[in-house]
Amino acid sequence: MNHKKSWAEPYKIKMVELLKMTTEKDRKKAIREAGYNTFLLRSADVYIDLLTDSGTNAMSDGQWSAFMTGDEAYAGSKSYYNMEKAVQKYYGYKYVVPTHQGRGAENILSKILIKEGDIVPGNMYFTTTRLHQELAGGTFRDIIINEAHDPLSEHPFKGNVDLDKLDALVKQYGPSKIPYISIATNVNMAGGQPISMANLKELREYTHRHGIRIIHDMTRVAENAYFIQQREDGYHQTKIADIVKEICSLTDGATMSAKKDALVNIGGFMATNEWDVYEEARNLVVVYEGLHTYGGLAGRDMEAIAVGIPESLDDNHQHARVGQVEYLGHRMMDFGIPIVRPIGGHGIFVDAKAFLPHLTQDQFPAQCLAAEVYTDSGVRTMERGIVSAGRKPDGSHYYPNLELVRFTIPRRVYTQAHMDVVAESVANVYDRRKKIKGLKMVYEPKYLRFFQARFEKL
Repeated sequence: MNHKKSWAEPYKIKMVELLKMTTEKDRKKAIREAGYNTFLLRSADVYIDLLTDSGTNAMSDGQWSAFMTGDEAYAGSKSYYNMEKAVQKYYGYKYVVPTHQGRGAENILSKILIKEGDIVPGNMYFTTTRLHQELAGGTFRDIIINEAHDPLSEHPFKGNVDLDKLDALVKQYGPSKIPYISIATNVNMAGGQPISMANLKELREYTHRHGIRIIHDMTRVAENAYFIQQREDGYHQTKIADIVKEICSLTDGATMSAKKDALVNIGGFMATNEWDVYEEARNLVVVYEGLHTYGGLAGRDMEAIAVGIPESLDDNHQHARVGQVEYLGHRMMDFGIPIVRPIGGHGIFVDAKAFLPHLTQDQFPAQCLAAEVYTDSGVRTMERGIVSAGRKPDGSHYYPNLELVRFTIPRRVYTQAHMDVVAESVANVYDRRKKIKGLKMVYEPKYLRFFQARFEKL
């Protein structure tokens, strides 16, 4: 008789951090004082923290060992050269400029490549990426396939580019007005959805013909490679590390928040294959981050990145990492919770429009739902809808099709039992969903309002 093998993590726990248990009364007070914005909660008041997978990962013993060898020299740190070697070996880019995190790389890249009036097409916006493009004088234009905006679509590669949409922009504005195509692997705002290798190859062929760069937002490239391995013909026997190298080879440069895939708590880099771009980046990084051999990072952080990169490309690691996300997704679906399908790579995205259909988008249903889940169980999540989308240059709201609550899973941090608690909490909220009232925004900062906006209950 053949018995199915249970899924299990490819590691054992060596150290624990104790969690604080709170009462519903405590949580109601905390979320009210935070203006119903989970970003403004104190972490001490959170039980299971699924706010983000950025910088919240558990480092390995190998990374902690490397941490102790960090060279804290201001100039020429050996830790920088170790990180540079890892980026070149595993990703294939020629030149590497360290930054404190991904948005530092986005800032520098945007200042170098974008001119006033430029158009920057991409496979769905990301908050900080689009803001840096706009501050540099550019305008983001969405060229992702239509299925990406449909939470019920089962398309296996919802991160794909619609080449007809791109071609229309090129014909309208001309290649000279398009400094690069912004391509995210495992598209965050679509629900952690991958781009296929076939689509990326078609895009590369198109951009070669028109002389346009591809810049790779590669913060979750290993997760994207996992989905290519699982879903795309011709790659089922290919190692994730080899798929990642091939993805990177189809692009001209990259921005990376190492706080996600590379399993560290801080750090990132900008990479390029163009000497002129690298030379300018080395100048600008000194202005905004630090010398080009530390870029705002301690030597120990660069050592941790150098070790974390190959760890992130291990097949067993990625199967367990995405496996935990899939486990939570299936538990939620068992309870009838409306989520983005297919299940993505770094978290579960609950469809707040379907969850709370009696609330209009102007009543911030995703923001409201995140607050309700916290109140129920102490599980912290975050809004990815109208609040995150922000305002257009004319001051009006963007109204995204997707109004989502993101349950983001840190890597190597929580157990399946934690996932059960999360799913059961969402089910509790779902049972009383018709009684939930919306929110009104009472404070809005100028930029990236989802971080600091405050709300009151209607």
